[in-house]
Amino acid sequence: MSSKSPFPELRLALEQVVVSHLSDNMQRLQGVTGLRRIHRGRKLVGPALTVKTRPGDNLLIYKALMQAEPGQVLVVDGAGDTTNALVGELIMLYAQQRGMVGFVIDGAVRDTAAFIEADFPCYARDVSHRGPYKQGPGQIGVPVSIGGQVVRNGDWVVGDEDGVVTFSAEEAPALIEAAHRTAAAEEAIKREIATGEYQQSWLDKVLKPAGL
Repeated sequence: MSSKSPFPELRLALEQVVVSHLSDNMQRLQGVTGLRRIHRGRKLVGPALTVKTRPGDNLLIYKALMQAEPGQVLVVDGAGDTTNALVGELIMLYAQQRGMVGFVIDGAVRDTAAFIEADFPCYARDVSHRGPYKQGPGQIGVPVSIGGQVVRNGDWVVGDEDGVVTFSAEEAPALIEAAHRTAAAEEAIKREIATGEYQQSWLDKVLKPAGL
């Protein structure tokens, strides 16, 4: 990761938080759904560089990559169309050279072996061997919709094995603190489960209010 990556303290804090705990503290209503993890397992954390493109066309993705800053995540609204791949190995390699840290693509990708080998974070709707068109139109830096989640340019993107969530930089400190509380609560439940006792307080908290 480039030393020029923005907000190093916030990035480090988010790298220590799992997506499910962030999601739990976003009312379980927000976050990107329906995308596949294409890489092996590296955590994705960074601010979004958003692109809205015509389905199957990556002309504006080329332009966005040339404007990219180190540490950013390319977030592409391809309308969920999976007929033609919007990115592949060459774009991945160029993005790496630009210091970008990953892709979130509401569309298709190809050259999946390259993403797996490099473990370059990439989440996509699906995979297609068909390449993209390069005619436009499209927009850069505008609010986009990714799997039902509105993502604004500069929003923070966090992805792991459970999926992807996004939120504003202003929301991040409170979310991180809440996620730490969730993690601590779950550790306490794990310790209680490990006792082997039939009666468990964490189950009672759910069942008793329901009269069960």
